[in-house]
Amino acid sequence: MARPVTIFTGQWADLKLEELTPIMADFGYDGLELACWGDHMDVSKASADKDYCKKQKAILEKHNLKLFAISNHLAGQLVCDPNNDSRSDMFAPSDCAGNAEKKRAWAVETMKKTAQAARNLGVKVVNGFTGSSIWHMLYSFPPVSDQMVEEGFAYFAKMWNPIFDVFDECGVKFALEVHPTEIAFDIHTARRALEAVDNRKTFGFNFDPSHLYWQRIDPVFFLREFHDRIYHVHMKDAALQLNGINGILGSHLNFGDPRRGWDFRSLGHGGVNFEEIVRALNQIGYDGPLSVEWEDSGMDRMHGAKEACEFVKKKDFTPSKVAFDAAFDQD
Repeated sequence: MARPVTIFTGQWADLKLEELTPIMADFGYDGLELACWGDHMDVSKASADKDYCKKQKAILEKHNLKLFAISNHLAGQLVCDPNNDSRSDMFAPSDCAGNAEKKRAWAVETMKKTAQAARNLGVKVVNGFTGSSIWHMLYSFPPVSDQMVEEGFAYFAKMWNPIFDVFDECGVKFALEVHPTEIAFDIHTARRALEAVDNRKTFGFNFDPSHLYWQRIDPVFFLREFHDRIYHVHMKDAALQLNGINGILGSHLNFGDPRRGWDFRSLGHGGVNFEEIVRALNQIGYDGPLSVEWEDSGMDRMHGAKEACEFVKKKDFTPSKVAFDAAFDQD
């Protein structure tokens, strides 16, 4: 096996960490990517209490699991999101509900604490979302000016640079999961997001091929374009189900509805070409974890998590250190 295989605990936050760890260890995982919600990782505690950090890590170590990254998608989303409806109320404390700027202020401080928590835990990468003040302008009607879009990227830089300063102080990198509703959702917007923060090294990407695939973007192109900014990797699959009636915008249909034009799938049950992704990761020298983000509305999650671990370990391979025909030159 070339790289450690982990699983993101965000889709398992209903289970206590002490309940989840033996299950994932038994499935064959090498570590966990802890979500900063549920009881898996409290960043307020972890940023100030190293004993709490030791306690959480000890739960993993008891089952020979390692911690390579933590993820705070929910708080990160609120930093740049308009926060102007009830959808995000559940992401923040209840006293922030209905108050866009109170949610934002809480999110900014929470992301700073997340960097401090990562430092205290001894991990070098935090994954997450950034939110976007301009995602709702995607279709350009009513008309969207170039200035409005520029202001959106400038706002991202204004809000996140002070957070990234804390990440720098802590020696931790932030890896944005390039994703619809974020400031970067494809190759062009990822490039613009980097430019907006003057290409500071703190900011890179959590590569997740599923979000690119359903947009008809080749994930391998993304890896090659941002070869020096791939700070973490999610392994997640998706399936296109376009039939001439539906489309890639989802039709306001829930995940799992067979009428959708695309859906997330457990690894190996969609259309993402993971062999080419592994080859590209080898080419760019990525040696970090391959973290399963398990999402499939049509499959039991325990079955899916076990199968996904086996799938990743089968697909991953160590790159060759010699040319295959080098032996021809031997005496």
